[in-house]
Amino acid sequence: MANFSKSHVPRFSAEVYQNEYLPEGGREVNAIVTVTATGGGTTGGRPLLVGGHGGSDAGVVIMVDCSGSMDYPPTKMRGAREATAAAIDTVRDGVAFAVVAGTHKAVEVYPGGGRLAVADPGTRARARDALRGLSAGGGTAIGTWLRLTDRLLSATDLAIRHGILLTDGRNEHESPQDLRAALDACFGSFTCDARGVGTDWEVKEVTGIASALLGSADIVADPGELTADFTQMMEKAMGKEVADVGLRLWTPLGAEIAFVKQVAPTVEDLTGRRVESGPRSGDYPTGSWGDESRDYHICVRVPDAGIGNEMLAARVSLIISSPDGSAPQTLSHGLVRAVWTDDMAASTTINPQVAHYTGQAELAQAIQQGLDARKSGDMDGATAKLGRAVQLASASGNEDTAKLLAKVVDVVDAATGTVRLKAKVAEADEMTLETRSTKTVRVKK
Repeated sequence: MANFSKSHVPRFSAEVYQNEYLPEGGREVNAIVTVTATGGGTTGGRPLLVGGHGGSDAGVVIMVDCSGSMDYPPTKMRGAREATAAAIDTVRDGVAFAVVAGTHKAVEVYPGGGRLAVADPGTRARARDALRGLSAGGGTAIGTWLRLTDRLLSATDLAIRHGILLTDGRNEHESPQDLRAALDACFGSFTCDARGVGTDWEVKEVTGIASALLGSADIVADPGELTADFTQMMEKAMGKEVADVGLRLWTPLGAEIAFVKQVAPTVEDLTGRRVESGPRSGDYPTGSWGDESRDYHICVRVPDAGIGNEMLAARVSLIISSPDGSAPQTLSHGLVRAVWTDDMAASTTINPQVAHYTGQAELAQAIQQGLDARKSGDMDGATAKLGRAVQLASASGNEDTAKLLAKVVDVVDAATGTVRLKAKVAEADEMTLETRSTKTVRVKK
């Protein structure tokens, strides 16, 4: 394990957990890499200047759904205005910000003129005043909101670029292809947290936006809870201190990466996001970091080297790109090894970290498949999948997910996964379970 520290970034460490022993003929190596960023908070929470950027350190744009459905009930629009005002109050002095009203088009609410305001008591007060003009009317085309946010955040040289998106309905006024094109265009420009308010929005749409832009997704079923959620979300955004951190994996000749997944605090498959970075080397995006820790599951296929041999299966590095285009800085690194043995006890032992997160990834998949089966009328399939989810949640100590599952199924025996589907399920409960299905718990040390 190695560390790299500069005054403008938190210190990063990478710890590798694995059972490196393989049986004769074994070709698959699994490892959990725990990445921890510490020491960034020494600036009193002010986002730091990264890599010599000029101007403001950080920028955030709040996108508020103002489509016609936000008037039903009227508490939604009122809750959105109050929540946005609270989020603006949480923006720290010196951070650039803007507010966008989203319908079938995107309109700058504050400050306007294709620019960002710099937060201070005066600009925050003027932004709150501008929110009074927000009213509901029109359709929903989220891709246009994202593209305007991208233009606003790209107009200034910012180290940290973040979006917060609130919607209450389905993206009905543009095609799925238009939204996908907007997400592709915005990827790498800014990260985005997405929230669905009420129960008339599409879970896969909102979680897909957050996933594509390396942010969080959640449901706020009660508009009265928006203010607390927005404040917490903005506080977390204000704690981000280094952007564009990549997970670089190098493999020797004959080895290849089977998959890369973030497995804590949420499950996120990064395999398809690889960008080649050199001979047998590829980079996977991890987004922005503050003081925090995340876990990644890496699976490597290696050539069979025979009993008694060992090899380096992969080198894992945390990198940050240099703004001047020079070689990236290495923040930390770790090694994944493979050793072939005829000791059955050694080669058949599953590392506890790998076993735990394999179960957490299966838990997320079982919930999603179970809810999909329930919606399509396949009650036997839904019972089997959601029963397996209950079993996995119980075994791993994922109490939050277990509580959400108990609102959708009657648990007969958690240990065996024996459940009965509830005859009536509140829509908010089902949507909450689906939205939060990828949230995991850390392995007990």
